[in-house]
Amino acid sequence: MLIRGGRVVDAAGDRSADLRVEAGRVGEVVPGLEPRPGEEVVDATGLLVVPGGVDAHTHLQLPVGEVRVSDDFRTGTAAAAVGGTTTVIDYVTAYRGEDPLAALATWRRWAEPAAIDVGLHMTFTEAVPEATVAACVGEGVTSFKLYMAYPDTLQVDDGVILDVLRAAGRHGGLVTVHAENGSAIDALRRRALAEGRRGAFEHSRTRPAALEGEAVARAGVLAELAGTPIYVVHVSSAPALAAVRAARERGVDMLAETCPQYLRLGPELLERADGDSFVCTPPLRDPWHQEELWQGLADGGVHTVATDHCPFTVADRRAGLRGRPDGWADFTEIPGGLPGIETRLALVWEGVSTGRLTVADWVRLCAEAPARTFGLWPQKGSLAPGADADVVVWDPGLRQGLDAGDLHMRTDHSPYAGHTVTGWPRYVLSRGRVVAERGRFVGEAGWGRYVARRPRPGARG
Repeated sequence: MLIRGGRVVDAAGDRSADLRVEAGRVGEVVPGLEPRPGEEVVDATGLLVVPGGVDAHTHLQLPVGEVRVSDDFRTGTAAAAVGGTTTVIDYVTAYRGEDPLAALATWRRWAEPAAIDVGLHMTFTEAVPEATVAACVGEGVTSFKLYMAYPDTLQVDDGVILDVLRAAGRHGGLVTVHAENGSAIDALRRRALAEGRRGAFEHSRTRPAALEGEAVARAGVLAELAGTPIYVVHVSSAPALAAVRAARERGVDMLAETCPQYLRLGPELLERADGDSFVCTPPLRDPWHQEELWQGLADGGVHTVATDHCPFTVADRRAGLRGRPDGWADFTEIPGGLPGIETRLALVWEGVSTGRLTVADWVRLCAEAPARTFGLWPQKGSLAPGADADVVVWDPGLRQGLDAGDLHMRTDHSPYAGHTVTGWPRYVLSRGRVVAERGRFVGEAGWGRYVARRPRPGARG
């Protein structure tokens, strides 16, 4: 395929050029290429040609209590492709008492029907020997998630975080953290229930931004002690971003991720009749937090935009973590998470349309930075010759509705219902194959491959 006449934007710059796809990889990227015999030609005049998006935070096929997220790897990755994402990195969860390598094998099997390429992170919920960290790195899983929240199921203490930071550093791994003060949140939740406050809005009130900021600051101190980098997932608030900036000013290599829901949606949605469909963790914040996050995207304080894609049907959300036929009894039983794997690029593109971000910022946040950070660069997130031909031909004028029925995620509720974006992929290529065209999925299940990721340079293990 030859993509002609477009505006190519990637880490190499912003220029008018043609792009040739050869054997699933990027060939030449220069102006004035002429078609070869039998070569399909795509006219990209007036369009952008950018690397396929890399979503570094998804939860596909995940069991959550008595329910399961509504997208599996087949449906979720097809939806991702339609929206311009060509690689996802999903989180494996090794629960307490479970062998992490056995959990990894389960996720590898679940991911086989994926329509685009898939990498995996590993979540530890208890102390693990360093040999386990090394074994995961050997399988191409080079990032490790630790929770500072959910004390009954997922949370680990600071000593475990410090030990895993050091082990990961020795083997070229990167630790990611869910940063909220879980013990304090648990106390606030118990108090709310004791006072009879049970509605969905209490989810927000019992997870205040101050407790996110405190946990991020503490994570920064632990990374400083370990002498290793650390990556904070789904930063949602101004105090959390301020703690990231303070750690970086001290020389800590701390990277921050945010998600589109924290740039657009507010806690008042939890007060609606369908408020339980807006429960996510951390919770949605007031608009002034959104302003701080947009500024962080522009100035580099926020490193990456991912989705934390974790969708549920309305019925499963209402049934709650305990699968009650009569619905959840209080806010602590509402499964948390929002759909977003399809809409990320378009929602961040609105920052370009409104002048908050440049096109180069958009590419960096949604493709280049996650690929570099998680050991995929330059195979992914790049249009350099030899990279995988994961290419998006982006039409800045193409309009797309965001109602659930307009999208491909397997959910019957959209947090952006009633909203139309301007800017959507015209074509999406995965390793040189067109997998989406003008809002339609045209790929196939099983096309995606498992991508083993490289350790970070400077490993001491």
